[in-house]
Amino acid sequence: MPDSAGRVRIGILGASSFAPTTMINPAKGNSDVVVAAVGARDQPSADEFAAKYGIAKPYGSYEALIDDPDLDAIYVLVPTSMHGKWTKVALAAGKHVLVEKPFTANAAEAQEIADLEAKSDRVVMEAIQFRHHPLTRRVEEIIASGEIGTLRRVEVTLCVLLPTFKANCYNYDLAGGAMMDAGSYVTNMARTFGGATPEVVSAQAKLQKPRVDRAMTAELRYPAGHTGRLCCALWSGNMFRASAKVAGDDGELRWLSPAAPNLFPVLSVRSPKGRRIEHFSRRPTYAWQLDAFADSVLRGVPVRTSARDAVENMSVIDAVYRAAGLPSRMPS
Repeated sequence: MPDSAGRVRIGILGASSFAPTTMINPAKGNSDVVVAAVGARDQPSADEFAAKYGIAKPYGSYEALIDDPDLDAIYVLVPTSMHGKWTKVALAAGKHVLVEKPFTANAAEAQEIADLEAKSDRVVMEAIQFRHHPLTRRVEEIIASGEIGTLRRVEVTLCVLLPTFKANCYNYDLAGGAMMDAGSYVTNMARTFGGATPEVVSAQAKLQKPRVDRAMTAELRYPAGHTGRLCCALWSGNMFRASAKVAGDDGELRWLSPAAPNLFPVLSVRSPKGRRIEHFSRRPTYAWQLDAFADSVLRGVPVRTSARDAVENMSVIDAVYRAAGLPSRMPS
């Protein structure tokens, strides 16, 4: 049950440097949640993290955090290869779970969690934060309205610059790779804006080391006949590039920074109605995401980035790796 103020009490699983951006700061502006605890690999790390960010309860193990009876939900923020394991442990302990992207190491593991969630009354949500921003929701609305006609082509790109090759995202044993990291976002974009889960026609990888992609491109085909392309990178000649384009018979949508639409909250629309620019909120996407998680836990609002949705996402990621001649990632 929520605390006496009706707030969801969240424990952060993993003393990650990303936590302030993805959870701690958004929670400060959200009356429905409180970050009540953090769990790290050892007590000194937990104590230091809790003191730095004003978190009441530091735990020196992940198990101890999940076992806290006063917590309602767990935010899984450990390396990707461990997402599935700790999500299953949290579900078994009766906690709601927000899982940082990518949801799991592969589609088979995602399916295991989706099956467990279906047997429970808990919320499981993948942290694909751009899905909750008003710009993204407006794009979905325009496509569904038929304003740009029958879809013909969807192209999504997210290339970032991450030259720290010792980072977890370059470690195969921790389920690393560009397709797992930035690729989680562009895969979800391709599915969301394409209206279905596509077939992977071909894929090409650029490797940072054996089995680990630093960049990936893939051509897609949707059941309705339209096509798509996704491009993602952690290190490439593109340096930084982010964009999305959805083309139909009668028009086109374009916008920048689709994974973080709050940074460039402008949508360009061309349709039989003419050309226009629509503007949106600069409120951080992580704040919108936390709103959505709290709404699901407290008020039963359906989850947009559900475990079932994550199974579809991971199935495409696995297919891209196969098409590129690379192995899928494995849990640890």
